[in-house]
Amino acid sequence: MDSEATSADATNAIGAHAATPRLTSLSHGGGCGCKIAPGVLADLLARAGRSVLPFPDLLVGTETSDDAAVYRLNDSQAVVATTDFFMPIVDDPYDFGRIAATNALSDLYAMGARPLLALALVAMPIGVLPRETIAQVLRGGEDVCAEAGIPIAGGHSIDSVEPIYGLAAIGVAHPSRVKRNASARHDDVLVLGKPLGIGMLSAALKKDQLDAAGYAAMIATTTQLNRTGTALAELDDVHAMTDVTGFGLLGHALELARGASLGVRLHYAQLPWLPGVQALSERGIVTGASARNWASYGEHVTLDDALPTVARALLTDPQTSGGLLVACAPQAVDDVLARFRADGFLQAAVIGRMTAGEPRIEVA
Repeated sequence: MDSEATSADATNAIGAHAATPRLTSLSHGGGCGCKIAPGVLADLLARAGRSVLPFPDLLVGTETSDDAAVYRLNDSQAVVATTDFFMPIVDDPYDFGRIAATNALSDLYAMGARPLLALALVAMPIGVLPRETIAQVLRGGEDVCAEAGIPIAGGHSIDSVEPIYGLAAIGVAHPSRVKRNASARHDDVLVLGKPLGIGMLSAALKKDQLDAAGYAAMIATTTQLNRTGTALAELDDVHAMTDVTGFGLLGHALELARGASLGVRLHYAQLPWLPGVQALSERGIVTGASARNWASYGEHVTLDDALPTVARALLTDPQTSGGLLVACAPQAVDDVLARFRADGFLQAAVIGRMTAGEPRIEVA
């Protein structure tokens, strides 16, 4: 099969069904690329206002755009709660369900929590999709939760114009072991657990320009549970964690910088990429969300003039079920990498460092 394009037969083989519309054709966006742009979201939240009631046991709320809410029950237990859902990023319904569930559970792992249970969020065009197709989406989510060792204990469903699936997920953590996105320290090393480029691959898929090998790599990374986060939370020298999703690497690194009132320096040559991603970007295959991301935070980013012309699109590429971004003390790097690799994250890499200065990103 040609490595630069895929035939209609190959597209059918990786999920499209001749008797039903492609899942991706029923939605205006896909995966975490559906997210409201960070600048627009910040404006909406500012207009909505925030609660003025005191909640002393709410350890993590909306103040730093963290991955999940954390509520302390007692000195040794805190509930960690999150929700995540989106439109299809792939056409295979089973894979769609798996990706969406993996992505939702990632928010718990990014806080250092252990998942307990999930509730399914289901919105489907009942008159358009066959029931078996919808059932395959649900089955994919159930299988991922089973792999994580938790049940889907309920949920809610509606008849919708666009297909949407995700989870509300609940976990537990020790209050002192919760890893926020706002607690990085000066000179911390940044480690990324998964390779980048999911948005590019999903855009190529929608344009029938992703081959079978590219699709397999895309599914492998988006369905890999970020369970290493639970183990990393036990390390005192791991100071902060988040996961890289719809705002791209730059957007989520900027959240780390703002939360810690520090800068971030990223090393472009050390970033791990999914196979074929850079070639796709050079052919102009990018997502609309990438441009929206840059418009929201580009003024806080400095890109070295020596970087390739596609660097901006790659660095702002929205990730779906992306990797954990870990800020740790320099002496903990080997341990962090070893724990990632023991869990099968073979491309985990050191990608940068927290620096003194105003909250902004420098990429060299």
